[in-house]
Amino acid sequence: MSTLTAPESGPMVLSPQEVEEIGRRLDALRARITADLGRRDREYIYSIIKAQRSLEVAGRGLMYLGLLPPFWLAGVTALSLSKILDNMEIGHNVMHGQWDWMHEPTLNSQVFEWDLVCPADQWKHSHNYIHHTYTNIRGRDRDLGYGFLRIDESQRWYPYYLGNPVYAAALMLLVEWGVMLHDLEVENIVRGKRNWSDLRRLISAQWRKAGRQVLKDYVTFPLLTGPLFVPTLAGNATANIVRNIWAYTIIFCGHFPAGVQTFTEEQTADETPGEWYVRQMLGSSNITGSKLFHILSGNLSHQIEHHLFPDLPANRYQEIAPEVRDLCENYGLPYNTGPLSAQIGSVWKKIFRLALPPIITGNASRPAGVIMTR
Repeated sequence: MSTLTAPESGPMVLSPQEVEEIGRRLDALRARITADLGRRDREYIYSIIKAQRSLEVAGRGLMYLGLLPPFWLAGVTALSLSKILDNMEIGHNVMHGQWDWMHEPTLNSQVFEWDLVCPADQWKHSHNYIHHTYTNIRGRDRDLGYGFLRIDESQRWYPYYLGNPVYAAALMLLVEWGVMLHDLEVENIVRGKRNWSDLRRLISAQWRKAGRQVLKDYVTFPLLTGPLFVPTLAGNATANIVRNIWAYTIIFCGHFPAGVQTFTEEQTADETPGEWYVRQMLGSSNITGSKLFHILSGNLSHQIEHHLFPDLPANRYQEIAPEVRDLCENYGLPYNTGPLSAQIGSVWKKIFRLALPPIITGNASRPAGVIMTR
């Protein structure tokens, strides 16, 4: 018998038959959407790429008028939106293999490279493999705290965590660099579990990729604007920071608000496909918003659906979300969703609370959960 924690009072018991029925229904949903992929999906991703490129051209062009504050601000806005679309709705989703079915070379997950300092292959290892395989399993999913944040009550408190809010704020501003360093597993180097000599290939690739990005945004494009070098440099840096803050906000709202659950290795040992699906639903959260908001989030505002079907085109998540929510309600499972303000407020509240020792905050009691009998 395994127990998965859910934000409900009292245990909810799911039989093996119920768990596997959940799995079969989600498999059927996936198969239906996969069979329906076609023209409208192609038109969608091509329209996003066109918008991203148009915004980048506009942003770079407006920097030539950067001495005038309205044009500088317009340039930064366009460039920020371009980078958000490139990283969230295009890069992240392409590298999940969501568009491989199109057989379009520029949208192939194996060769795609994004406008970020982190090499794509390293991100695919730490994110696609580690995070999506071991979602919210303590000790396996390194996205739980990223090796330096206390984000779950089960993490033992140390005085170091008094700086939790500061570390989180720094990550928010510099998240692309945090993403780059993630696959190095710095915390394991500090603990002596990994040697620097093992990391030469990773570091070499990071140096090359980060070097190209820094050269592009902070040298080449500013130089192209001649006497406007400084305003352009400042504009590019601001656009990167805006993109970082947005990406951090969407990522944290999808993984760490109140009600999102974590699991032990024992609970998830010998997991069946149905149990894997249930874990994804309990370990993720959504954000409500407009169609434009969902696009700018890379549709990661539907994090539950993304964790269930990471390689389905993200433009379909909004379409299938009502069915997933109905499925949760039918089986008594929580469907964690809410507006951006509520979700990010919940995240920051947790970050501040977990910075303090349990003797001050008290030991948070874990709810009875979902019991899956075997």
